[in-house]
Amino acid sequence: MDKPHIAQCVELLCEQGCSEVRSTIARLEANQTVAQVSGFSAQERSQVLDELKSIMAVYDRPPQR
Repeated sequence: MDKPHIAQCVELLCEQGCSEVRSTIARLEANQTVAQVSGFSAQERSQVLDELKSIMAVYDRPPQR
C-alpha cells in the first residue's frame, strides 16, 4: 500500500472487528456501496479489498499443530 489514505482506511475498517471486515469484503466483492471507500477510485477500492483479504487470511487459517 503506497497511499496513506488506503492504509488509513484499512486500519479503520480493521478496528471495527473481524465480522465487519468480512461484511465489507463481501460488499466490495459484490460492487455494493461501502461508505469508507466512497471517494476512492476503482483501483483504490481494489487495493483496499486485496489488503483486507490478505489480513483476514491470517485469521481463516487452520490452527498450527
